[in-house]
Amino acid sequence: SFGLMDKAYFVGRGEILSWVNATLQLSLNKVEEAASGAVQCQLLDMVHPGLVPMHKVNFDAKTEYDMIQNYKILQDVFNKLRIGKNIEVNKLVKGRPLDNLEFLQWLKRYCDSVNGGIMNENYNPVERRSKGCKERSHKGPNKSSKSLQANRLSSANSADGASPIGKVCNAVNEEHYMEQIQQLSEKIADLKVSVDNTEKERDFYFSKLRDIEILCQRPELEHLPMTKGIRKILYAADAKDSSLPEANEIITRSPGMFSVSDEAE
Repeated sequence: SFGLMDKAYFVGRGEILSWVNATLQLSLNKVEEAASGAVQCQLLDMVHPGLVPMHKVNFDAKTEYDMIQNYKILQDVFNKLRIGKNIEVNKLVKGRPLDNLEFLQWLKRYCDSVNGGIMNENYNPVERRSKGCKERSHKGPNKSSKSLQANRLSSANSADGASPIGKVCNAVNEEHYMEQIQQLSEKIADLKVSVDNTEKERDFYFSKLRDIEILCQRPELEHLPMTKGIRKILYAADAKDSSLPEANEIITRSPGMFSVSDEAE
């Protein structure tokens, strides 16, 4: 396991996408495109060849049901490797950018810890994916894919009654709105990452200040001028004005603080 302040969780979205695309020879544009769990399965297949049943991994998964099947495969591999990482499947399959980014950040850290960050030159990601797709295609389409096709056909049939001009206008409006939604989604994802990193940094420095406070409360230290100065800064109520001058004054005017230097002079 890796702590919240581990460097893994400060790797940016662009770097994660570049790593995934270079490692598996993909062309992902957004981290949420890996929400199906297939990418994560193949990343483990790369560092642990033969352990992941790639013929069961569905790279065309679109429904939550199909995605969950991929994560079941991933969980089985975790169990075999005795990896205690909790896979939050319910969040990941929703395609939330931050959740998928954090999981890929963790996975990159894990892969780097196994192979030292060096890519396996003997691993052919395209060939491994194609073999899995061929084996699954022999079994025929599943029920979920049939239902998707039926929905598409029904949608197409219902649109046939519209006029040609209406179809064109609807298509233009839909494309325009989709572009706006995509732009806003990317901005929201960036803001979520920024807020998350800020909260982690806040918690890190708060824990440091809390350690200092506990140290200053020790009976043998709390009466010392230096401790009083530190507590003056810690408990300052006004955030605008600095308490450093008052803390310096407490230390300076305390008897015996500079007796050694005075004697030297």
